[in-house]
Amino acid sequence: MLHHLKRWDRSLLLWMQEHLRKGGVTLFMKITTFLGNGGIIWIAACLCLLFRPEARRAAASGLISLLFSVMINNAMLKNLVARIRPFEHIHELKILIRRPKDFSFPSGHTSSSFAVATVFLCMLPLWIGISALLLASLIAFSRLYLGAHYPSDVLCGMLLGILFAFLAQILVHVLLDNCTWMPEAIRLWFPKA
Repeated sequence: MLHHLKRWDRSLLLWMQEHLRKGGVTLFMKITTFLGNGGIIWIAACLCLLFRPEARRAAASGLISLLFSVMINNAMLKNLVARIRPFEHIHELKILIRRPKDFSFPSGHTSSSFAVATVFLCMLPLWIGISALLLASLIAFSRLYLGAHYPSDVLCGMLLGILFAFLAQILVHVLLDNCTWMPEAIRLWFPKA
């Protein structure tokens, strides 16, 4: 099974390199992947939402989901699995960005993007959620297109991000609605939508 997954990962990356890489698309993918660096676009979106009382719970959930992604994916799973990047293993694959120095599995860009996009989809107006999900999908695809991740890294990053989103929403609900020790001023600052 693992052998088939590795073969599929390799074949898909080489197929993308041969058939999808074009000059204008490459520039767009580099910009897209840059937006996911450090979760900066998602942090900025969440901080902006803090100015809207009806969106503060979504902002808090989004920031907590990002924290889960950083702590679990980047600090733990990447180092536990220690999967080398595809460009180090597949010699025909050309990386189109600066070589990342950390491990490959799971994709942190994808996990953080899907974590916040899923929160937005669940907690904000549909057009915002769908827009965020589209951006998350483009960021995830850019990681494959540019040669930074295996498809299985991106798929697992997406699934983990969705899981982190639901965990963050539950945590925010429990803290703001069920914890009697939470000061009333904080609860009022995060009204229910």
